[in-house]
Amino acid sequence: MNVAVDEPKCVSAGQCVLIAPEVFDQREEDGVVVLLDGTPDPELHPVVRESALACPAAAIHVTTS
Repeated sequence: MNVAVDEPKCVSAGQCVLIAPEVFDQREEDGVVVLLDGTPDPELHPVVRESALACPAAAIHVTTS
C-alpha cells in the first residue's frame, strides 16, 4: 500500500489522525495533515483505508502495488 495526501485539499478535520495516528498527524500551526508513513505495515491497511473514506475533503489517496 502507498499513501499520499493532497495537502492543499485538507480541511484540517483531523479524522485521519483520530483513526490512524501511526500514519497521520497534523501541523500545529494550521492543522493540515502530515503523512508520517507513506508505506504503512499491512496491519495498518484497514485503518488507513478507513481514514481515506472518513476524510471530508478526500485528501488521502491510497494505492496498492
